[in-house]
Amino acid sequence: MSLIEWKEAFSVGVPSVDLEHRELIEMINDLHGLMGKGASQDKVIAALGEIYAQISAHFALEEKFMRDTGYSAYPNHKNDHESLLDELRDIMDRVEDDGRYDEARLSSELEHWFSEHFRTHDAKLHRHANPHLSGA
Repeated sequence: MSLIEWKEAFSVGVPSVDLEHRELIEMINDLHGLMGKGASQDKVIAALGEIYAQISAHFALEEKFMRDTGYSAYPNHKNDHESLLDELRDIMDRVEDDGRYDEARLSSELEHWFSEHFRTHDAKLHRHANPHLSGA
């Protein structure tokens, strides 16, 4: 079972950004599946590392789009990106330091982390990228 299902609400209307959102969700769902099968701590840390690298690259793409289009909420959105990366690094450190992981806690944190960012900051970016859409 997937942890996060793709929703159109996650779309910002920029094909390259939306593709990466889908890929990130797939990576999180893959990690959730690994943990459900009792993956080793090393596998979980490696998967978190891959997610971290992908997210860092994704945030750079989003931030370039925001700068290129004069997005007024860029500073706040970028600050949220930095906070999210710090939080993910803290999660990774905790799993490494504890020598184990709590599947339910880790899954909950990842689901909340991505869904909240998509729902709040990326929803505003969607409206910026698609001003012609009614209700956007």
